[in-house]
Amino acid sequence: MKKNYASFFSALFITGIIGFLFFSLMPRWTAEEEEPFAEFSTKRALQHIKAIAQKPHYVGSNNHDNVANFLVQELRNLGLTTSTQQGYTLNDNGLLVQSKNILARIKGSNSDKALVLLSHYDSAPHSYSPGASDAGSGVATILESVRAFLYAKTPHKNDIIILFTDAEELGLNGAALFVTQHQWAKEVGLVLNFEARGSSGPSYMLMETTAGNEGMVKAFAEAKTKSPVSNSLMYSIYKMLPNDTDLTVFREQGKIQGFNFAFIDDHFNYHTAQDDVAHLNQNTLAHQGTYLMPLLNYFSNANLEATKSTNDQVYFSIPYTFIHYPFSWNIPLVVFAAIWLAFLLFIGKAKRLFSFREIAKGCIPLFGSLLTAGLLTFLGWKSLLLLYPQYNDLLNGFTYNGHDYIAAFMALTLAISFTFYHFFSERKITMNHLVAPLFLWLIINFAVVFFLPGAGFLIIPVYFALLALTAFVVTQKSRITLNVLLSIPALLLLVPFIQMFPVGLGLKLLFGSAILTVLTFVLLLPVFGSYTKKGWWAILFYAVAIGFFAKADFNSSYELGKAKSNSLVYIYDADTKQTNWTTYDTNLDSWTKSILGNQPTAASTNTINSLTSKYNSGFSYTAPAPKVALKEPSIVFLEDRIVGSKRYVALQITPNRKVNRYDIFANEKMKIYNFKANRTTESNNSTGEYRRKGSNLLRYYVVNNAPLVLKFNFNANIPFDMELLESSFDLMSNPLFEIPKRENWMMPTPFVLTDAVVIKQKIKVTPVAASPIVMPPKRPNIIMPKPQATLITEIIEKNINETN
Repeated sequence: MKKNYASFFSALFITGIIGFLFFSLMPRWTAEEEEPFAEFSTKRALQHIKAIAQKPHYVGSNNHDNVANFLVQELRNLGLTTSTQQGYTLNDNGLLVQSKNILARIKGSNSDKALVLLSHYDSAPHSYSPGASDAGSGVATILESVRAFLYAKTPHKNDIIILFTDAEELGLNGAALFVTQHQWAKEVGLVLNFEARGSSGPSYMLMETTAGNEGMVKAFAEAKTKSPVSNSLMYSIYKMLPNDTDLTVFREQGKIQGFNFAFIDDHFNYHTAQDDVAHLNQNTLAHQGTYLMPLLNYFSNANLEATKSTNDQVYFSIPYTFIHYPFSWNIPLVVFAAIWLAFLLFIGKAKRLFSFREIAKGCIPLFGSLLTAGLLTFLGWKSLLLLYPQYNDLLNGFTYNGHDYIAAFMALTLAISFTFYHFFSERKITMNHLVAPLFLWLIINFAVVFFLPGAGFLIIPVYFALLALTAFVVTQKSRITLNVLLSIPALLLLVPFIQMFPVGLGLKLLFGSAILTVLTFVLLLPVFGSYTKKGWWAILFYAVAIGFFAKADFNSSYELGKAKSNSLVYIYDADTKQTNWTTYDTNLDSWTKSILGNQPTAASTNTINSLTSKYNSGFSYTAPAPKVALKEPSIVFLEDRIVGSKRYVALQITPNRKVNRYDIFANEKMKIYNFKANRTTESNNSTGEYRRKGSNLLRYYVVNNAPLVLKFNFNANIPFDMELLESSFDLMSNPLFEIPKRENWMMPTPFVLTDAVVIKQKIKVTPVAASPIVMPPKRPNIIMPKPQATLITEIIEKNINETN
């Protein structure tokens, strides 16, 4: 008997298309040899990263200044006049810091608006992150691209501003300093920002627009980047989220739009000690270069005003191609698809090809697969968190074996889909059962038109499924070769999202990927429905799923390079004279138990509320700690008077040890007005009342041990009630403590204040000092043309004199 190999070869073809899709997302062969000097070289860019990411260089650290000086020198080596901008900013979240931005400018032949190449050079605090990816990769991409651009003597009319911002990791303060206080900000027409939220994977393009995206989409298409990876669904979702990149500050405070380029895979390395050169994927770095070089050549000569628009466009990328069309096409495309399907049903019914009864039966395997796969994946991941409690240690929600779980659950989903269609759909009624998925997809697309128009391209795979249905109605036969070819758009457009959802949003979204897998499967029903051995295919995918679950289990433990995060903080309460160890960890390991003991006490609510983190995780356990000789800060009241119904207060907090951060809390009943911190006011506040969340008043990251001076007023009938937490990031190196080193499979927990020595105390009202002494800040090393340098020095001296 002649065997039918059609199912095997179609499956092989689909596998090849998916493989090609992921292979083409970014460069795969990074040249070991240096590229010609007029081209971007990954190897040369990597040398910059190795210099930048030797050690952590967060704001206030000694190495922070070393990296700043290195970047200034590198820009000078390119023949560019370099300057720095230094000053305090207080953001809307109550974060105060003194930032130092690094700038250079390349003059154009006829510039109306300038192009900004943007990245930040500070690394994340607290967790010993060397910042290789975030954002040493962005800085290096710009340095190498500018070098190649200058070497090629590329003609350009627009000025090009190179801006390496500071304090991005703290609160985007360096970007705010530039946008609100630098004279060049008014001349900026467009920004290209290079970022990272992981250490590998393709770099995605995301837009920050002040209105519509049409002008930027067209310009990006005309620049012809080699490997674009983006789509307007990401754009629509991104606009709905509270964004937090430097470019967001340009858009919100400066009404300046631009492009973000960031990679997000291996999210578990983000803001950790593993964000080093060894973990940075060189192909990912090369992908960043494939964006900047053509965009720099294009936008350095383009009319930057032309990127502004009030209209939006749908856009998406497929391998090596970027496609776009207006939002206004969305409704006609969906309506026409609905009419097309209705027409095919009418003709097919007249030809007796369709049976409404069989069409209705098609809902059984469709919704059976959706509900079973979605629910099983959701509950499956919840169960895995119970079976492997260590997965909760990684706050970002993506485990080291996360890709194994994506593959396992998606194979399980395919097995479930084949199972349902094995029992409830025969080969001869496949096209009848395609109708229900098409109806569902049309409903999805009608919803998209009104609620998420950037996802309008999701109608395209539906059109190709309609073509397969049309071919069946016309010829009364279903040809697998044609159907396989018509499946390509669904694979190219939908499959990347199956991986992207859990990678970008955490494995808690695996159920969303499972649902999308089923929705993709049913669009490919003209192919999969023709398989005569669906049961065997189901068994095969069950086996594949089991294999990946076993692989995930094998890779579930920690090791060097895939470390467990843990945390430890020493807190001294200056009011009660109590000292305690605290941790954020829910799963204590040998290192934390050696300090807190095997049965530490659950942390109190008061302690938890005092220090929060990005993921709203507070302290979990506490244990008594030995007392050491810590020098408490000096708190001096410079002013305390009542005028009418208002009480006017000014106070100065001066550290008596090397510190890195102050957290100030005030009773929520104290409504604060006309708030100033180190002579800096909150941005965009016209009411006079200081905006804050709960009791949090201010977070101040200290540079050069500069004191903190607060000035404000509040209702006189409200008691003064404020608290201070003074933190230093030196627990592991402080000679007052003997803390054992972590084992090589451990690392500090990111996103929280850890490895810190904290003094907690009430701010008590004292008599107003007759002549308070203010420690002047260390003079900044300002490198800029003489007139600007002179002006900055005069401003600094004036501020110091006013304080004294």
